[in-house]
Amino acid sequence: MKKIIVIMLAVVLLVSLSGCTQADKQEKSKNDMIFKIGAIPDQNAADLNRNFGAMAEYLSTKTGIKVEFVPSVDYAALVTTFERGDIHMAWFGGLTGVQARNVVPQAEAIAQRPRDEQFYSVFIVQKDLNVNRLEDLKNLSFTFGSESSTSGHLMPRYFLMEAGIDPAKDFDGAPNFSGSHDNTYNLVQTGTFQAGALSEAVWERAVAENKVDLNKVKVFYTTPAYYDYNWTINSPDQVDKVFGEGTIQKMKDALLSMNEEQTEILELFQTDKFIETKNENYKAIESVARKLRIIK
Repeated sequence: MKKIIVIMLAVVLLVSLSGCTQADKQEKSKNDMIFKIGAIPDQNAADLNRNFGAMAEYLSTKTGIKVEFVPSVDYAALVTTFERGDIHMAWFGGLTGVQARNVVPQAEAIAQRPRDEQFYSVFIVQKDLNVNRLEDLKNLSFTFGSESSTSGHLMPRYFLMEAGIDPAKDFDGAPNFSGSHDNTYNLVQTGTFQAGALSEAVWERAVAENKVDLNKVKVFYTTPAYYDYNWTINSPDQVDKVFGEGTIQKMKDALLSMNEEQTEILELFQTDKFIETKNENYKAIESVARKLRIIK
């Protein structure tokens, strides 16, 4: 009888140890998991790595989840990695955000800067040219930013067509796609292209940092306002089921609670805070993209 009791106690102990080991392994596995954030490569790589590296560090500290910034080679690559679940949250432009949420229907736009409720594109031109309105761009060479950029392509193309200019026919040759906003102003500034369009926010920063020679290039037109940049988080299957229930809300709260203590990071995003947003705010962007057949 005594021997049976000893055997039973040994079995219970082994099961208990096995359970603890399994639980420990699961906890360790969870702690080793990395929440990956991405961003459209709309500026040079050094700036992006600095900005989003700092954001990843803040989110890690605030949420207790390991967060890492993963660069993307281009706009389309970010949408693809988001669709695969390799990126859990991303800083998208209006158009890429729409594209991402189209392929991941349960993804949510959760935060934006106040300025993203009323965002603008600027049209620039070599200063010695007599260009004062969009119609004056006819027969000039022209560069957009990335083909998937809201402020560097989609909305500028829309406003050009509203002004009666068909970019496929009315420029001096086919329009160029520079790949990023800073490339756009550099191409105009150096004389490679006579005119271009880019994000007002990037232009303002370039001017403030003396990266633009205002003796060579000028803004001649600013578009009407539209919604643009936003943080979009992946589906619950890719986030809450992987990192734990409530992770989506935890990341949203971390972004929305940023204040003067995070001034240094917020300044990298040219803002003093993030505010709440939702998918419905980008319906107009989606409508324009469908009208221009950028989204089918």
